[in-house]
Amino acid sequence: MKRFGLSIGVSPREPLRRVGALAEQIEARGFAHLWVIDFQVGMKDVYAAMLLAALHSRSLQIGPGVTNLSTRHATVTANAITALDEVSDGRALLGLGAGWSAVLAAGARPAKLAEIEAGIRQLRGLFAGESVQVGEQEVRLATARRQIPIYLAAAQPGMLRLAGETADGVILMGAADPEFCEWQLGFIREGLERAGRDRAELVVDLQVAMSIEDDNDRALADVRAWATSQAATFVDWKQVPPSYERFRPEFEKAARSYHLVEHLSLHAEHKESVSDEFTRLVAVAGDEDQCVGRLRELVQMDVDRVTFALLSGGRERRLAQMAERVIPALVG
Repeated sequence: MKRFGLSIGVSPREPLRRVGALAEQIEARGFAHLWVIDFQVGMKDVYAAMLLAALHSRSLQIGPGVTNLSTRHATVTANAITALDEVSDGRALLGLGAGWSAVLAAGARPAKLAEIEAGIRQLRGLFAGESVQVGEQEVRLATARRQIPIYLAAAQPGMLRLAGETADGVILMGAADPEFCEWQLGFIREGLERAGRDRAELVVDLQVAMSIEDDNDRALADVRAWATSQAATFVDWKQVPPSYERFRPEFEKAARSYHLVEHLSLHAEHKESVSDEFTRLVAVAGDEDQCVGRLRELVQMDVDRVTFALLSGGRERRLAQMAERVIPALVG
């Protein structure tokens, strides 16, 4: 049976204390996991938010969705996520990526595949309480408790293969489009085969941005910021599914106009950079029947979990929609 979770970011306008109450509702609604966005200049602190969520829940798995190896050193992340694991009685997850908005906003560059692979090895050594080479120093994490599962955020072929080779899970980013997802899953399978791993050793977590509204224009407006963020990242991709090549001009326009401080904001001016056609492909938007129909195609794919981005602007209403109507329609 598919498991369902949520992803949130705490906007500058949202009271941080509200995260605890929201976590209680998420858990009571039956969701299994919660990813919290790590974006230090556009959203409130991820570790403060995760701590609040942990203190207000009993079974919810919680992790940064996702952090990186640039703005947060591996030793800092290992210690912080281990503390979250202690507070939550073993419910911590670690979402890790190359870095985009958070890294660029700090004047740095996204990590290369070899750096991410080395970072995963380093983190696992730290989680095990082993001596790890950090620069010219040998260090050991005195607070180590257990191997916290590492989920690699991946969208492009190289990262997808790396996830298949080394990660405990993969957060499948990019587009909530069956054709796009199947293209991505092929690279994950290549990585698994290359490493001699079984499919059961990797959790595939598909991330979906969705808005259910009877007014289709309103639904599209809700998810357009998400679509624009994806387009802005696609601009540097050397390879996309063939049917996406026609959107290259939109990728370039989104990248030129993107304001990092407004990353994923529903109020962002740059969200008008992408077309309705592209938005409908990468996100799920429309009335309930349209959204459930699209989601049925996605959950039938070779994925283990689906994570919905819990958009701001009426979170409780959106949460009730998903828990009371959408998920029952998918699992019934």
